[in-house]
Amino acid sequence: MNGDWLMRSRDGVLCAYAYAPDGDAVVCRAEEYPEGPWSPPRTVGGEQRVHPGGAVARSGEGYAHLVAWRPTVSGEAGLVHSTHFQPHLAALDWLPIGHPNKKGDRTGPPAIAVDAQGRAHVFVRNKGGGVSLRMQEEKGGWGPWRDLKGEDVHGELAAVAGESGLITLYAVTADGGVLRWRQEEAGRTLVRDEKPEPAAARPGTLCALATSAEYTTLFFTDEDGGVCAWRGEGGPVRVLDAAGPGPVVAVRCQLDGVDCTLLAQRSAGGRVAFAAYPTETESAGAWWAESESGPELPADAWVAFAEDGNGRVVAASWAPGEPGRLHLSRRKLGEAGLAFEAWREVG
Repeated sequence: MNGDWLMRSRDGVLCAYAYAPDGDAVVCRAEEYPEGPWSPPRTVGGEQRVHPGGAVARSGEGYAHLVAWRPTVSGEAGLVHSTHFQPHLAALDWLPIGHPNKKGDRTGPPAIAVDAQGRAHVFVRNKGGGVSLRMQEEKGGWGPWRDLKGEDVHGELAAVAGESGLITLYAVTADGGVLRWRQEEAGRTLVRDEKPEPAAARPGTLCALATSAEYTTLFFTDEDGGVCAWRGEGGPVRVLDAAGPGPVVAVRCQLDGVDCTLLAQRSAGGRVAFAAYPTETESAGAWWAESESGPELPADAWVAFAEDGNGRVVAASWAPGEPGRLHLSRRKLGEAGLAFEAWREVG
């Protein structure tokens, strides 16, 4: 699942979204209460079959918004959207929202973000190689598809709501350039930067995070094996060497009384590695600390961060196709720095 597949719900419990083993449904698991036992996987969105490769985002109210492709007629697909208000209740059934080119097969993995008014913004590559947007109306329903332009987009998109609630979207071109679109006013379409940022970014490694009232920061792995950060003013900054080839995930939290950005990545050895530095101060440097416990994850495993109902940072890993194999590690209470508990499998 592209986006915040691990999140804290409105009632303070953690929930996680992934695809069922056969890949034709999205499932959710949730804590019964903060730091309590977890529910077994439950299907989201009704009985309608969907393709793998969807996306999920958390609204400011703690609701989950999901988007996925569903098969329609032979060789064609359309996008569908669902909202999950409480993880222990059923999500809304999948609602068709169409195709960026009216009809055709899947054009690429979608992304989703939710603004301060609770409106979902769905992004997907179109047949022209650019990006299209469809967003919810404030009074219900959906507006038209809008072509945001761009060209030669590859891999997953990264969409994020800033602290202001305005949306920013990032994409990578075939030659590693980073495209950025920004929303200048709530409810308006996004405006693209004049030209891509030359960055040698690897497709499929983008992660966007709101890091201050003014900025969102894009993290990615570059072709030289570095984890880079970019906020749009000046070129990307190399934060540290990548722990492994996959994407980085990031969360803001307080470490020893300092506003820090905490990073995690599957290491080359298969375990999760953590690093942290003062938010928006990449010059301070960062170093990986690899977990000594937990499973050796497959190369396509997902890693995520969330803050739980008791204010503790939680890291999670979930292997695709294995919805029972959710592993968690919480930051230790009362210990300084990057002290995490041993990883445990959620039963």
